[in-house]
Amino acid sequence: MENSKRIKILDVPVDMVNNQQAMEIFKGLMERPGCDLIVTPNSEIIMNATRDPELKMLIEEAGLIIPDGIGLVYASKIIGQPLNERVTGVDFLNSILEYLEQNGKSVYLLGSKPANEERASVAELAGENMRIKHPRLKIAGTHDGYFKKQEEADLVKEINASGAEFLCTALGAPKQEKFIYEHRNELINIRAGIGVGGSLDVWAGTVKRAPKFYQEHGLEWLYRLIQEPSRYKRMAQLPLFMVKVLAKGKQ
Repeated sequence: MENSKRIKILDVPVDMVNNQQAMEIFKGLMERPGCDLIVTPNSEIIMNATRDPELKMLIEEAGLIIPDGIGLVYASKIIGQPLNERVTGVDFLNSILEYLEQNGKSVYLLGSKPANEERASVAELAGENMRIKHPRLKIAGTHDGYFKKQEEADLVKEINASGAEFLCTALGAPKQEKFIYEHRNELINIRAGIGVGGSLDVWAGTVKRAPKFYQEHGLEWLYRLIQEPSRYKRMAQLPLFMVKVLAKGKQ
């Protein structure tokens, strides 16, 4: 990987980059042929990758792996290879949108909830709000995340027909990353794709991002747990992650 060093946390690679360095690598991906995958791992994704060989493989082959979770920053210090800083997926996506707007490139938004009687789909709402903040941004198309496996071929054709050069998938990890990886050779115009998780909901206004205090102290996971107590099973992986990092660090 040019311009960055990759470290391994629980044998899963992560790029040692800050937001500016990540953007320089991203720009390089957008200028070369083929569809590269951008992964934004947190502690939960790292833990999943230790149990899912396919997920680990696609992370290893990704064009860019940004350290999204605060747990990765702590873990990197424990193993003696401290990351420069955390690069949150939400903030990185905003930097990407600025680049796309300034360079006349378009984005396709795929995922999250479909339209209902009260509102448009989350992807459509997110696109509208993105255009408010970035008036010259080209939204090539949108599609909700409720599609069947047998519909993916037609969906890929739709993305290709849109002419989009960048793809955001909000299908939940690792489905969103696996979608990009599986179809990377069929996405003829896409230069890079990123799994954005709940970021589309934040852009759409259907979910509130954690207040600044939580963001600045790496406590967004706690805010989400307070808002969605049902996430406690997923959050239980955080202490297990740190225990495994500590145990491996002592080997």
